[in-house]
Amino acid sequence: MLRAHRQGSYPVRFDWGATGAAALTQDCDVAVVVDVLSFTTTLTVALDAGTVVYPYRWDPSSAVGYAADREAAVAVGRSRAAAGEISLSPASMRAARAPARLVLPSPNGSALCFGLAESGVEVVGASLRNASAAARWVRERGAERVAVIAAGERWPDRTLRPAAEDLWGAGAVLSSLGVVPGRFSPESRSAAEAFAAASADLGARLRECASGRELIDKGFAADVEIAAEFDASAVVPVLRGEAFVDAAATP
Repeated sequence: MLRAHRQGSYPVRFDWGATGAAALTQDCDVAVVVDVLSFTTTLTVALDAGTVVYPYRWDPSSAVGYAADREAAVAVGRSRAAAGEISLSPASMRAARAPARLVLPSPNGSALCFGLAESGVEVVGASLRNASAAARWVRERGAERVAVIAAGERWPDRTLRPAAEDLWGAGAVLSSLGVVPGRFSPESRSAAEAFAAASADLGARLRECASGRELIDKGFAADVEIAAEFDASAVVPVLRGEAFVDAAATP
């Protein structure tokens, strides 16, 4: 890993996926993970309902046992969810009876948070729904070195597909942090500028971007609408041990 790729001369940084997270978080205080469609959006809906959420890698065969050991419900695959079952879909979380504890696997945002759990970095989950709340908490905590990580999606060959919705979500957090030249890396300033360009019509852009069209084509238009609820939530999901809790509601 080249030193330049770590954006180390800037306290506030932005990059993509697990490799970007590994590069940026070696000397950071806080990592803010953004996965708008849909892990961090579903995460905020769950915490709104009072559910504690365990992130987990995308491994359905072991997720059931992991959940059982923690006396938690486990989310099923989005396309496999029956009525009343919770999946990665935020609409399913909103429609279901909220469990006390939920294991919420995903191949991108959740897996990324799961991988960061033992890194020593404080991990925060953010989406468009809670971007300002998350940024406010980071500011009030006095964190000097902040890495904002867009989870992105996956191409069929499993390589990272940078996703517009995660760029906007990360940019929303960075904008709310208050962009300061000299403190914010060019990458983080560019993400904030991308959000500013999209902010006037976020709902339409989410529906029209590749990930939004994919979900709509599969029958999950409601998930895209929930993801577009800009600043509708005041929760701040912070990873405490293995699970996300709402730092805005706890000491």
